[in-house]
Amino acid sequence: MAEPARRGVPEATVGRLPGYLRALGQAAERGTPSISSEELAGLAGVRSTQLRKDLSHLGSYGVRGVGYDVAQLSAQIARELGLTQDWPVVIVGLGNLGRALAAYRGFATRGFRVVALVDEDPALVGTAIEGLTVRTLDQLASAGPRVAIGVITTPARSAQQVADRLVAMGVRSILNFAPCLLSVPDGVEVRRVDMATELQILAFHEQRRSLADDHAEETAG
Repeated sequence: MAEPARRGVPEATVGRLPGYLRALGQAAERGTPSISSEELAGLAGVRSTQLRKDLSHLGSYGVRGVGYDVAQLSAQIARELGLTQDWPVVIVGLGNLGRALAAYRGFATRGFRVVALVDEDPALVGTAIEGLTVRTLDQLASAGPRVAIGVITTPARSAQQVADRLVAMGVRSILNFAPCLLSVPDGVEVRRVDMATELQILAFHEQRRSLADDHAEETAG
């Protein structure tokens, strides 16, 4: 999944491309045929200079006085992200989070298709969730289907073992929701979703705003 970066697109730019694609989708829903860099940047939450620099890595510069063609730029970013095909996804761990992800309909419209659900709980194996039969990792390894991306939503204590098994099956892209770091071989890409860390960052900014408000009140008093 890191192919764009290897072709010369900076990793930070790759991280912002999904936001641009989402913003372009919003523009398309409004029936907007073209969009300025300022408007697109505003929708994506970045500076217009940053957006233009990012899109220049794709060879897209827009047209002065017109902006970017929404459909054309959407297709270009989708190609760069590898979203012109459906990527088969397996979700491992069917607790509340895993079930919520399995039920999410947005994957299909964004180039991802959940093809397998895995859990080691005997009470779940063989049951149907969202139209898919839950299987074990052994069953997935022996009978397929082939998956390109593994999503780990297990407790931390079992996440590394799950990652090892997925890598052994040939999975080279992993999205990890478990609250731990994973050790994987070179050539395997891991993206970590740490909600606790994100909340701590939000707490930091909330504290700064609170302190600023207190200071303003003291100054005014």
